[in-house]
Amino acid sequence: MSAAQGQQVDIGGRKLRLSNLGKVLWPATGTTKGDMARYYAEVAPLMLPHLEGRPVTLNRFPDGVDGTSFFEKYCPSHRPPWVPTARMGDVGYCLVQEPATLVWLANLAAIEIHPSLATVQDLGSPTAIVFDLDPGPPADVLACARVALLVRDLLGPLGLEAWVKTSGSKGLQVYAPLNSGVSYERAKPFAQAVAVVLERRYPQLVLSRQDRPARAGKVLVDWSQNTASKTTVAAYSLRARPRPTVSAPVTWDEVEAALHAGQPGRLVFEWHDVLERAQRYGDLMAEVLTRKQQLPDLAGPPGL
Repeated sequence: MSAAQGQQVDIGGRKLRLSNLGKVLWPATGTTKGDMARYYAEVAPLMLPHLEGRPVTLNRFPDGVDGTSFFEKYCPSHRPPWVPTARMGDVGYCLVQEPATLVWLANLAAIEIHPSLATVQDLGSPTAIVFDLDPGPPADVLACARVALLVRDLLGPLGLEAWVKTSGSKGLQVYAPLNSGVSYERAKPFAQAVAVVLERRYPQLVLSRQDRPARAGKVLVDWSQNTASKTTVAAYSLRARPRPTVSAPVTWDEVEAALHAGQPGRLVFEWHDVLERAQRYGDLMAEVLTRKQQLPDLAGPPGL
């Protein structure tokens, strides 16, 4: 896709007119809106299954990552007629069902795409539990790697397998798929219990609550994302960081290798890295969309 101004493109049979494709959105790297549109068009086969049927919140940066930004929940009224919407509460959210929608969002400078954990088929039941691991400086992504492994190892004996991705920002995110009709009313307390147990076991490393004075050097295990009203950055979404980093699925072997080597850069991926990894590995989180798992009853064995 060229960076020509006002270019008309055909994406899967949908005709779009894209504007200002040469506009630089990431000044540190010279990455343009055209680069972003091309990235989303190419990554669409891997990304769309993680968005299908899910209301999304957009984080738009019309003047690039150094400019003013805004979150947008309401799907723009000027959307193409083939972009469906879904109501969640009083808000009509966009649904991202096809590659053309991703490219249209790129044209709006919607750098970040944050879907719901639930689909429109059952907005009260998240398809996964997510643990958002956020480091408080001087803790970094390697501290998050250590905590991610602790989350995985705590969930395993409870019968829950987990997958991991970078946040594309400073931390990591661990997903335990459900796909079994578990409600938010059960999922959120379970996620909180996991965070609290880890904090009690590793008080010098883990924090389970939003306590800014206590954040320094610790990793916040943010369980509050497991709420119907919240959205979490999508797998393969770009992030509005100084460089065009992506929330990229990784393997547990990669997490362990980065931690063992003491190399945080092993857990940082820019858009071109992700396209290369897609060719090599496919979607490392594909199973999160299909694996059915039940939450254990915390009141009895095996318990936490």
